[in-house]
Amino acid sequence: MRAPDFWTRPPGAAAYALAPLGALYGLAGRLRQALARPWRAPVPVICVGNLVAGGAGKTPVALAVMERLLARGITAQFLSRGHGGSLEGPLRVAPHHTAAEVGDEPLLLADVAPAWISADRAAGARAMVAAGARAIIMDDGFQNPGLAKDLSLLVVDGAVGFGNGMILPAGPLREPVSAGLARAHGLVLVGGAQTGLAARLPSALPLLRARLEPDAAVVAALAGRPVLAFAGIGRPSKFFETCRAAGLRLADMVPFPDHHPYSRAELAALLDRAAALGARPLTTAKDASRLPAELRDHVSVLPVRLVLDDPSALDDLLEPVLHGQA
Repeated sequence: MRAPDFWTRPPGAAAYALAPLGALYGLAGRLRQALARPWRAPVPVICVGNLVAGGAGKTPVALAVMERLLARGITAQFLSRGHGGSLEGPLRVAPHHTAAEVGDEPLLLADVAPAWISADRAAGARAMVAAGARAIIMDDGFQNPGLAKDLSLLVVDGAVGFGNGMILPAGPLREPVSAGLARAHGLVLVGGAQTGLAARLPSALPLLRARLEPDAAVVAALAGRPVLAFAGIGRPSKFFETCRAAGLRLADMVPFPDHHPYSRAELAALLDRAAALGARPLTTAKDASRLPAELRDHVSVLPVRLVLDDPSALDDLLEPVLHGQA
């Protein structure tokens, strides 16, 4: 689905009409947390999650955490729900898997380190420990109570913050902000805090500021050329803003719903549209995994990586839970 526009505006008639459903959703979440008996893994579990539906930058943050662990010599592995995939797991993502089977994020993660999907997070963690994982990085799963977390990082898109502050479906929140922040050990703010969010956060909660940096080689290759940018992520406009900030010439922008599975006909239409504009089609690394294989080479891909203003701040959060793991 595509996030409703009213989720990012001050609450109005639509949000208030859906507020009773949001209250029930929030109650169900609180009961789930209260009744859970989470399994504690014998290795550190680091969760990278968020409080809103849709993308906030969790996967780039998970990759940044993995980079810090690999630098310490820790054989960590990724754990994901595999959203959008047909397989339940637990299973390790292999080269032959497709986004339709395991989801798009696990394919990106598996390019860096072993990645697993599992609808049952505890079962997935058990399988990973048996396979030799010395640490587990969860991409999403902050609201899932089945697996105990040793460190929970909340990722927030600085441009939209927590939206209208209401719970699904009245707003984008998966749970009340206060409840989520109380369980978090740190918050990663991605991009400028245009919402004034930083000033409203608890002073005791460590705040890590970061930005998404596009691949310089791809940007250089497309410099001066018209580009047709398209994306099916939580907030496609974030991708378009990244392209603009990199100096790319956007001839057109085409948004799709999050995790959209592109058909051959859809991609062919995009290629025709780009050709008519004399533009090069460009999309995200996540979207690339969902493109029809036979047409994928006709589209340029713009990877991004997370750059922390202060990488040592992340190390300070990781150190207590990773002590002695290397």
